[in-house]
Amino acid sequence: MLAAERRAHLLDILRREGKVLAKDEAARLGLSEDTVRRDLREMAADGLCQRVYGGALPASPAVADYAGRQSVSVEGKRRVARVAAGLIRPGATAILDGGTTALEVVRSLPRDLSCTIVTHSPTVAAALVDHPSAEVLILGGRLFKHSAVAYGAVAFEAAQRVNADVFLLGVTGIHPDTGLTTGDAEEAAIKRALAARAAETYVLGSSEKVGAASPFPVISLEETVGVITDASDSPTLSRIGAKTAVLTA
Repeated sequence: MLAAERRAHLLDILRREGKVLAKDEAARLGLSEDTVRRDLREMAADGLCQRVYGGALPASPAVADYAGRQSVSVEGKRRVARVAAGLIRPGATAILDGGTTALEVVRSLPRDLSCTIVTHSPTVAAALVDHPSAEVLILGGRLFKHSAVAYGAVAFEAAQRVNADVFLLGVTGIHPDTGLTTGDAEEAAIKRALAARAAETYVLGSSEKVGAASPFPVISLEETVGVITDASDSPTLSRIGAKTAVLTA
């Protein structure tokens, strides 16, 4: 079997089964595990998968730059956002993560909702200007331009002074084996810090993120109350539901 044929086969397994186990595919194809691992390394270098111990998982398309993500799964993000917005009750304090889905949450909030929104995203904060009854607390720090959020030591210290009822968490990968992941280590750290300050954490999970993985872990699925998703046919959705609640948008 040619290398291109092997890659096509491995990509098909990723699509159908949600993961590739190097040992199993080596046996199925009559190849050495080293050959399969080499193929997976090359595929990962091309952004086609995310390598994990023993094999690979689908790579998340949500790791594109901020402008690129605005055109990914637009309607799915709106559906997720409508459900998520309903979790912010009158009088509540909510931490709202950065990203394009978080912006959709702001657009779904009633304009007269009286609440407090804590965010480390300047774009989310700016979108709340037109919500006169919402108190907005902006956490500062270094600007991570890829996601348009503050991060680093200053943001981390500010996060320690926050207490909230709910955190609406954005990630780029949601998988039952790797948990919740994102594409940058420091961004993952500020997300963990914010999750630790909320009574409940819900994950904003439009369909392109479900079953995918990114390099850096944020928190486990068990540390959340639920995943809000528009996904309906992901091969891993039932396994995610076995670890935490799935709220279908």
